[in-house]
Amino acid sequence: MNEKPHPPAVETAQTLSPSFRPAFDDPDFLLRDELRPVRLQLELLKPELVLRDHNIRSTIVVFGSARVPSPEDAECHCDEAEAALAVDPDNAELRREAQARRNQRERCRYYEEAQRFGRIVSEAAQTPEWRDYVIMTGGGPGIMEAANRGASDAGRVSVGLNISLPHEQVPNPYITPELAFQFHYFALRKMHLLMRTKALVVFPGGYGTLDELFETLTLVQTGKIAPMPILLFGEEYWRRIINFDAMVEEGVISPSDLDIFRFVESAEEAWHIISTFEKGAGATPAPGHQPL
Repeated sequence: MNEKPHPPAVETAQTLSPSFRPAFDDPDFLLRDELRPVRLQLELLKPELVLRDHNIRSTIVVFGSARVPSPEDAECHCDEAEAALAVDPDNAELRREAQARRNQRERCRYYEEAQRFGRIVSEAAQTPEWRDYVIMTGGGPGIMEAANRGASDAGRVSVGLNISLPHEQVPNPYITPELAFQFHYFALRKMHLLMRTKALVVFPGGYGTLDELFETLTLVQTGKIAPMPILLFGEEYWRRIINFDAMVEEGVISPSDLDIFRFVESAEEAWHIISTFEKGAGATPAPGHQPL
């Protein structure tokens, strides 16, 4: 059956009225508050069907700061800041900018690890017929770009789940174009980040990164999803910003809750943990696991 709407044979006051449009071809109607449940369903279905069409069976989600630059960008920005400071060495603002750029250059090592991780995983797990452990990110720059870039380096596909924001978020150029999605609802984006994932790999980041991390920790802790490797890159960073041991001492989490995640320092170490976990876990969900 052809579902495309046919234009009216004659334009009249009646055929030009919004009420005459087919419901599925009427944006004003679809955007009504009462249609929110329908929009939620559509936002769940579209990525699901596209991922199935591309034979993507499982993913690995990589999250981290959008503000971590690539090594080439970090070096360029640092050189520019140093040159400006050399011209006016007594300028306090230029000194702060130069120091910030130096710090940023130090953090780009995380970009390199994320890029290498994306390449290692993609080379090891994807075939032309079936695509497992496909890199999935939030679609933005920084660490997300690096992971998608690693998959692109390997000649494999990767997924980006962008979100519409007040300040436009442009998909990074390394996402497979056919697998670049845009979400309106954070809740649906969060579901798709976890529906197929076999591991969560988290690099240093800010509020968005912490949001995804703690939501996943909570879902595993409460048995809503099966246990999986949750790997935190850069133990020094994570221990400095989150005192997990203090949470145990305060009695707000159990000592065993610290076993839900692990610290890692290299792409090779992360992939070894993930591949070893999957071999040991098999396909049987953990007791109490409830599908999303």
